[in-house]
Amino acid sequence: MFVYYNEKGIGDVLLFPIKNSEKVKHESYGDVVKILDEASNELVGYNIFHASNYFSELPTGKIKLTEQMLDTMKSVFAQNQLTDSLDLDLTPKFVVGYVSDIQPHENADKLRVCQVDVGDEQLQIVCGAPNVDKDQKVVVAKVGAVMPSGMEIKPTKLRGVASHGMICSQKELGLPNAPKEKGIYVLPAETAVGTEFQF
Repeated sequence: MFVYYNEKGIGDVLLFPIKNSEKVKHESYGDVVKILDEASNELVGYNIFHASNYFSELPTGKIKLTEQMLDTMKSVFAQNQLTDSLDLDLTPKFVVGYVSDIQPHENADKLRVCQVDVGDEQLQIVCGAPNVDKDQKVVVAKVGAVMPSGMEIKPTKLRGVASHGMICSQKELGLPNAPKEKGIYVLPAETAVGTEFQF
C-alpha cells in the first residue's frame, strides 16, 4: 500500500488512495479530507493537508506505507476529529510465488488451475496465460492488491472454479519495456518464494 507526496506539483498534501472510483464525494475533518464513492459510499481514500506539520521528512513521489506512518496517520485523524479506525492490512500484496501444480480447467480449454506457494500459504489461481507452467517462479497479486491499472484483485470464480489472486504479466505490472506478447512474467529460478516483489 502506498501514499503519494509532491509538494512542488500539488502542494503540502499527502494523498492516500485506497480504491478507484469514477465519481466521488468529500467530507472534511480539519486538515483531513475523506473521499467516498458517490454511489456506494465506499471509502476511496484520504487527503491530508499541511502534511509537513504532521510527518517528518516526506520524500517526493510514491511512499510505501509503514506501520509507523500508519500510527502517525491515526494520530492525525484523532487531532482532526475523524474517528475512522484505519485498520489496514500492510502485508505485501505483490509477492513471489512458486507454481507447484497445474491442472487443466474442466470448463475452459484455455484456462489452467494453478496451485501457487506464496511462502505463508498455498493459493489456487486460475490462469489463462499460454506460458504458465509447473515449477515456475512468478509474480502473484494477492487478494486486496490494486493493480497499476486500478483494478482491485478479489476472490472470484472463473468458469465455476475458485481463484484467489492473479499471476501477473510484465504489462499488467506496468513494467517498462514489457513484451507485447501475452504471457506471465517468469522470474529467475533463484528468486526467493514469499518475498515482496519490488516494482
